[in-house]
Amino acid sequence: MQISRLKKETFKTIPTKPGIYFFYTKKQTLIYIGKATNLRSRVKSYFQGSKTPRPIEEMIDEVATIKWEETDSVLEAIIIEGINIKKHQPKYNVLGKDDKSWNYLVITKEEFPRLKTFRLHDMKQLTEAARKKSFLKLFGPFPNLRAKETMKILQRIFNVSTCKPNQNRPCIYYQMNQCLGVCTGEISAKDYKRKVINPLSLFLSGKKKKLIADLEKDMRLASNHNNYEEAARLRDQIANLKRIHDVTLIDDSFLKTLLPSDKKIRIEGYDISNLGASGLVGSLVVFENGMAQKHEYKKFRIRGVKGQSDVDSLAEVLERRLKHDDWPLPDYFLVDGGKPQVNRAKRVLTAFNLKLPIIGIAKGPTRKKNDFILNPDNKKLQSFVIENENTLIQTRDEAHRFAINYQRQTRRIKRI
Repeated sequence: MQISRLKKETFKTIPTKPGIYFFYTKKQTLIYIGKATNLRSRVKSYFQGSKTPRPIEEMIDEVATIKWEETDSVLEAIIIEGINIKKHQPKYNVLGKDDKSWNYLVITKEEFPRLKTFRLHDMKQLTEAARKKSFLKLFGPFPNLRAKETMKILQRIFNVSTCKPNQNRPCIYYQMNQCLGVCTGEISAKDYKRKVINPLSLFLSGKKKKLIADLEKDMRLASNHNNYEEAARLRDQIANLKRIHDVTLIDDSFLKTLLPSDKKIRIEGYDISNLGASGLVGSLVVFENGMAQKHEYKKFRIRGVKGQSDVDSLAEVLERRLKHDDWPLPDYFLVDGGKPQVNRAKRVLTAFNLKLPIIGIAKGPTRKKNDFILNPDNKKLQSFVIENENTLIQTRDEAHRFAINYQRQTRRIKRI
């Protein structure tokens, strides 16, 4: 898009979205590139007639044509501005270049590369050989880069590690699901580069569309291989990339993916807790649109199971629950367990002539795994799991907590 500076009424055709703008002379020489959170407001401000510093006043006198490019976010505007300034070297950008306001983003050359910022002044002190030795990738320089805020956003979107590998305990970002396990040794250097560094490099090269296409392909492959945890991670990353326009470099909060609000989606979660072959109890918790409905929770003492059998105990709980016609049926049944629990739950529902979807979450011995067990042919159910992974895990965890608390209550009662 372009306008003539002599037709100021056409400023209203410039969008109010973030982006970059280009100032050209009559001979179509590019003399300046800038970024803006609001293109129309920023471009118009140059032509308001107010007193401006001499270099800007001289520049405006030369401007005959204005072009612009929209971006989805301020962050992308910063990146694309830097790429274009480096490529075209416009006169007034070069004149305004100083060591303090220009920064590089670099990816270090380490086993688990890090993301760092370097001031233009510091970068000038390094020889070309030193740069090649220390940096895997170098991006910029970027004018007026808010380094701290930019780093925070990029680390969140791409799970860039800031911790030392193979520590004795997980870092704080691992606990916040912002580290893929560099600190705990759960991710190899090869996978870290594939999952973190390569996508980050594409984004910083201004290739967000290609990046999203690649991530969507990886998400489908992960889903087809029943790796729902990885598929959900990729889904969240894609959503954050598409929603950067909801994030500014001042407010870097992220939108959370929630269950749809136009329809109440009801999930019932089940867990069994036992103390050896005794103290068998079961729990039922209810979530609607991601919110716990604690007034609908139910407790069950297992009556008809001899010995220690979580599968048989789950079957008893489901049978007793389904005999209550006065309790509303859920959209999804969620059980804490793997294939044995899911298969047994299916048999119980079939006996009651119900064809409602069942999802299992196999937790592993340390409760750190979240392997989703469901019908691999049900593509709609797969999509639901990917979209609502966090809510499903939260439901499973709440059912587990509720069952353990009830078991502890029964043990205290017995001691009394």
